[in-house]
Amino acid sequence: MPEESKAADHADYTDKHDAAAPGDRRAIVLLSGGLDSFTAAAITKADGHDLYALSIRYGQIHVREIEAARAVARALGVVRHLELEVALAAFGGSALVGDGAIPKDRALDSDHSIPSTYVPARNTVFLSLALAWAEVVAATAIVIGVNALDYSGYPDCRPEYLEAFERLAALATKAGVEGRPLRILAPLLHLSKADIIRRGLALGLDYGVTHSCYDPAASGAPCGRCDSCRLRAKGFEVAGVSDPLIESIRSS
Repeated sequence: MPEESKAADHADYTDKHDAAAPGDRRAIVLLSGGLDSFTAAAITKADGHDLYALSIRYGQIHVREIEAARAVARALGVVRHLELEVALAAFGGSALVGDGAIPKDRALDSDHSIPSTYVPARNTVFLSLALAWAEVVAATAIVIGVNALDYSGYPDCRPEYLEAFERLAALATKAGVEGRPLRILAPLLHLSKADIIRRGLALGLDYGVTHSCYDPAASGAPCGRCDSCRLRAKGFEVAGVSDPLIESIRSS
């Protein structure tokens, strides 16, 4: 398929999946505690969904994000916040689970390689767990805060991956076989980090409760040098607003 056709397909996917259809009420949101999942969840709630939040302890060294996920869930007023333990760290294969050092000060704009912070099959595992819960609570959608622009090179954050998983969900579930396929909502897919922040601020979100750093200090303070910290800092800079998380650290 030509690249132009692929781009058009992906644009159509985003357009068709941005808004909630009338009557769709329940959505499972993968909630990490970062600003992306917070914003994606808030957009989905504003579209009329009741949120069921799922956070995964997979052995990440930045487990501080789970505390942030709890704060985000409270801020969103979710129906239920479920935390699951899934020991992906037993496999290794990623700096995020302690297998190697967290890269710092990478040239994010020029390096298109997949970084060592990629966790093998993480989004597939997470979406599969969300899919199982969605069937139980009769949810019509699963929300993930992936972003194809500022995504650090992860292969499971691309539009074609989400399209493929949505097809899988239609084939592999009772709901799909009975004609009620679940949608995979990725409202941030084609937004820059700055646009994500602007969208969240317009919804009244307090990003001071979120956590993005891959390698925080024992106090929980962000390192400021990992990919996630730098993408976040760039986003706030381009958006022309200060990061309330950094402001609270400076004032403490």
